[in-house]
Amino acid sequence: MLKRNIAILLVAQMVAITATISLVTLGGIVGHDLAPTAALATLPLSLFVVGTAVATVPAAWSMSKVGRARGFACGAGLGLGGALVSMAAMAAASFPLFCLGAVFIGFSTAFSQQYRFAAAESVAGRYAAQAVSVILLGSIAGALLGPELAVRGESWVEGAAFAGTFVGVAVCYLFAGGLLLMLRDDRPQTAEPTGGERRPLGQMVGRWTFVVPVLGAAVGQGVMVFVMTAAPLAMHVVDGHSLATAAAVVQAHVLAMYIPSLFTGTLIGRFGAERVMLAGTGIFCAMVAVGFLGREVLHYGASMVALGVGWNFLFIGGTTLLASAHRPAERFRVQAVNDFSVFGLSAVGSLSAGAVIQLFGWTAVLWASIPPVVLTMAVLFCVAGSNIRNDGLRGT
Repeated sequence: MLKRNIAILLVAQMVAITATISLVTLGGIVGHDLAPTAALATLPLSLFVVGTAVATVPAAWSMSKVGRARGFACGAGLGLGGALVSMAAMAAASFPLFCLGAVFIGFSTAFSQQYRFAAAESVAGRYAAQAVSVILLGSIAGALLGPELAVRGESWVEGAAFAGTFVGVAVCYLFAGGLLLMLRDDRPQTAEPTGGERRPLGQMVGRWTFVVPVLGAAVGQGVMVFVMTAAPLAMHVVDGHSLATAAAVVQAHVLAMYIPSLFTGTLIGRFGAERVMLAGTGIFCAMVAVGFLGREVLHYGASMVALGVGWNFLFIGGTTLLASAHRPAERFRVQAVNDFSVFGLSAVGSLSAGAVIQLFGWTAVLWASIPPVVLTMAVLFCVAGSNIRNDGLRGT
């Protein structure tokens, strides 16, 4: 049963990333064609991230009431609705409809972000990091399929460019929704005696066992989205590199986000999540340093690959630590606060990236990335010498 859960979540993750990367690939292009002004071209992508942040708490709450299977299926249904609205937007050449479709796909993403928690819950605690890594491997396939679907679907519906892409996305969500209904979760959904009493939320989130993983994952995601959103604009609009080159750099970045999942779980098992996260902040520093060296394709490419690897270490490490930061009965509330923090900061990064790159340039983007990374590095350096997971377990 546990292997079936992991297999189902792996396929669902592939579908979710395929949809997300399709939207990311087309968002700026379609937005530029449909928006009333060029300044709003990236608004659909920003609304997608905002939708993810807004839906994190409702997603966790719904699964605490109806269980993982039905909750995930509802999330796939929201993605299906968003894909259909986006398809209608392509047919009607409607910018507001496209923005609405992006929001609904963002809502769906809030549910799919919980796949990693479901994977960690499906195995024994010592295998949580490996389970999360396996699920994220589905993202590699999605990173490859998403751009292909975006490009090949352009002409599938006559007279409506890219409508076919969102037809394909809708079919993917429909398949994933049916598959997710077969997920099995035997753990109690609410606070039963087997899970112990639920502590006040303030008491849970005020502990270092909670602060460290959330800080690492939130900063990793926020900085990653901030830099990733700004980089294509800097490459293509400011520095004059071709659109195809900018797209290739973004794809290399996305692959760098997920390919390390092949070994991140093993690294965490050997060195501990705190040290792997600390290495992630170091890789982020390398990303900034390479960015300062020049504005050629090589500099952008190396920076974006480093950005992807650093995100992977911080995100998987934070997810692994979070699994031991709460009692079983508290899991949904803790996960909701975590994802709201992670994607709330991500939304801020997405919304601010365009303004920073337009007003101050690429160098300002790099400088703005330094303070949160240094703060996270300092916190992780302080706790890396001790096992905060054991402290957390003693405190529960």
